[in-house]
Amino acid sequence: MIGLGTIINVAGILAGGLFGKLFGRFLADRYQDSLSKACGVSVLFIGISGSLEGMLKIENDTVVSQNAMLVVLSLAIGTFFGELLNLEDKIERFGEWLKIKSGNSKEKKFVEAFVTASLTVCIGAMAIVGSIQDGIFGDYSILATKAVLDFIIILVMTCSLGKGCTFSAIPVAIFQGGITLLAQFIKPLMTDAALANLSLVGNILIFCVGVNLVWGKKIRVANLLPAIVIAIVMAFLPFNL
Repeated sequence: MIGLGTIINVAGILAGGLFGKLFGRFLADRYQDSLSKACGVSVLFIGISGSLEGMLKIENDTVVSQNAMLVVLSLAIGTFFGELLNLEDKIERFGEWLKIKSGNSKEKKFVEAFVTASLTVCIGAMAIVGSIQDGIFGDYSILATKAVLDFIIILVMTCSLGKGCTFSAIPVAIFQGGITLLAQFIKPLMTDAALANLSLVGNILIFCVGVNLVWGKKIRVANLLPAIVIAIVMAFLPFNL
């Protein structure tokens, strides 16, 4: 069944949010704060490991760096367009609307939780590759694996940030479901080079999410999202950066 992968992924997020809410209510504020920091550190290292995988390689038994210019240009150009569109503000306004419509007006961290969780579970190559596999072949294995990872991430985040994390299921359903429907058109664009660039820049954005979790909101991560598109476009340039 085409689309089953996204359904499984959404179910994993909802389950993680449910369990997180059940456990989180028994945790005092100091436990929730420490758990939030621990989650942030975990996200930081997930981002670091993925980024280094794309920026380091071994040549003649020596570790050398690569793709530095790709990272700089993708982030600089992407951030310019992100700020121009003010994506962060639009996502936060959607979060505020969700907060009211879902009857969670008294949840102080609802919008922060929604934005942070959405960025964490939507960014990454697994979401795109898995959705394309699901759309073309009906193979939901990648998204099923992602569902397990997202279950754990959302469970921990919900314990520390609140039920807003659960609503990250909505952008995941829209994003992955849209890619699944358009898989035939998107697949030719997802070359090995494009996926490598996407993974590299996506992991840097995940690192930025971790920074905000640990030290408070320092980076408007949503305004960096166009950097992923720029990174994919750069994969089709006739020269290497």
